[in-house]
Amino acid sequence: MNARNIWLMISVGLGIMLNPLNSSMISIAIERLQQEFSLDVNAVSWIIFSFYIASAVAQPVMGKCSDLFGRRKIFLIGLVVVFVSSMLAPLSPDFSWLIIFRIIQSVGTSMMVAVGMAIVRIHVTEKQAAALSILAMFLSGAAAIGPFICGVLIHWWDWQSVFLVNIPLVIASFIFAWKTIPKETTLKTNHGDMSMKKWFLLIDPPGILLFTVALVTLLMSVLSVKSTGHLLTWHLMAGGIGLLALASFIRHELKTASPFIPLKVFAKYPEMTWVNVQFMLVNTLFYALFFGVPSYLQQVRHLNEVHTGLMMLTLGLCSLISSPFAGRWIDKSGTRPALIVSAVLMTFGSILIVALDKTSPVVNVILPLAVFGISNGLNSVGMQAALFKSTPKDMIGVASGIFNTSRYLGTILSSLLIGIVMGDTFSFIGFQMHGIILTVLAASLIMMTLRRQKSSATQTL
Repeated sequence: MNARNIWLMISVGLGIMLNPLNSSMISIAIERLQQEFSLDVNAVSWIIFSFYIASAVAQPVMGKCSDLFGRRKIFLIGLVVVFVSSMLAPLSPDFSWLIIFRIIQSVGTSMMVAVGMAIVRIHVTEKQAAALSILAMFLSGAAAIGPFICGVLIHWWDWQSVFLVNIPLVIASFIFAWKTIPKETTLKTNHGDMSMKKWFLLIDPPGILLFTVALVTLLMSVLSVKSTGHLLTWHLMAGGIGLLALASFIRHELKTASPFIPLKVFAKYPEMTWVNVQFMLVNTLFYALFFGVPSYLQQVRHLNEVHTGLMMLTLGLCSLISSPFAGRWIDKSGTRPALIVSAVLMTFGSILIVALDKTSPVVNVILPLAVFGISNGLNSVGMQAALFKSTPKDMIGVASGIFNTSRYLGTILSSLLIGIVMGDTFSFIGFQMHGIILTVLAASLIMMTLRRQKSSATQTL
């Protein structure tokens, strides 16, 4: 990879890391926010869920916008949005305003994540897996180091610093992106000659609205059941509205000339669908460990926030180390070997979680974190390379957005899994049951990977 592409990867990486960094940092600040705004655990947890829901909706929307109006433009606007929201969030007069700024921050970071992979797909034409490994280092490293950074910030300053820490990263990314991301000379739209009707048809606002309503209502229905612990009438009503909106969305997208999400293309390229399903399962496993182990360390082993963050660094360091090796391996041998090994590692790591007890040596805790970290490095590169291979070049923006929506759906499912298994109180027995469920899911991932890769190889032949 030449020097120009390396600097391009760094500028994109600094931007896309803001999404996983902010989604992981806030988890350590929950207790402090609860004290600051006098809220119970269920109410304050929406600072996490709102970010996930907004990211799941915004990323395919921003991917579509980038395909139409330019990836460089969307990336730079996203950085400005994050800058403004990060400056205003610490000034929030109450928790509702903090949620609003948190959602705006999520939309801004989603603009960069949805566009980042598309920029690589368009402008890096050789050794794309190696380029993806650089992005994976930023993504996985930011997600894993977030809890440690937040622990230090909360310990020495206060919750406001969790938002202000974005400012220098945003400024650095904007400067690099302005200089290194090429301007696009050909786009699907001619802005000056388009009427409002043509803009309306091209962007597909009805499709975006139906998709947003379906996803938000379905997620809010499920997450509210988890928060309250009871199935209420309004939960059923919200779920019904979500299912109705989903059915309407599918019908609309199959009929419209310029669909927001081209479902017919997904039917034409079924491998794209399987990549997203597998990516959702991978992230369910990863984040179930990511959120479960800190609770074990704090509530069973009685470690403080800083020590817990230090232990969790194992996850990020192993992801960082394995990502460049994964890139070279995938460039040479394809995605099949790396994804199979990753699934086997996740199964082994889940078994190690089951084997933990209340007095396990520190090395027994570090080992599953290391195993999942290596697996995450392989998955981060392998799954994105599989997406590139299965996606037509002219729709990589929206495909990347949907791909990242799959990531957040997996994250939400992991949170739901922890809530269902643990209930209101974290227990060691629940943690072991959590490990057993992860083992079953990881074993299913092995079978899915083998079957999908075998089918892909047969189609290639």
